Amino acid sequence: MQQIAVMPSKPLHIAIVDDDASVLTALSRLLGTCSYQTTTYQSAREFLDSLRHSMPQCLVVDMQMPEVTGLDLLHHLTRHGIQIPTIVITGHDEAGNRARCEAVGTRAYLLKPLQGDVLLSAIDAITARD
Repeated sequence: MQQIAVMPSKPLHIAIVDDDASVLTALSRLLGTCSYQTTTYQSAREFLDSLRHSMPQCLVVDMQMPEVTGLDLLHHLTRHGIQIPTIVITGHDEAGNRARCEAVGTRAYLLKPLQGDVLLSAIDAITARD
């Protein structure tokens, strides 16, 4: 008897936060081709404002952003008891950043330029998507 994979009725919703519009576009397109629903934000503040209306099932956030950094955003979420499986992306891997991110619940820490398959594997792993 052949098993048939059952696709979820609603695609996984992933929020992407990065101040670089080209990164937002590229990641949104990549994830869209894999049937993920994406919403993009150019700042942490914009993302935080959106939480009043919807909660993503996964968060991809850039470490280096003006005003509110990715790490600041993660601290804010933690202080408010908001738990979203999170992937931090960065083009500047500074000493201690990975440990600081993991300390506030980051599930994956990836370096730019991102490899599409690595990002997709990280999303699958942290969301337990089969």
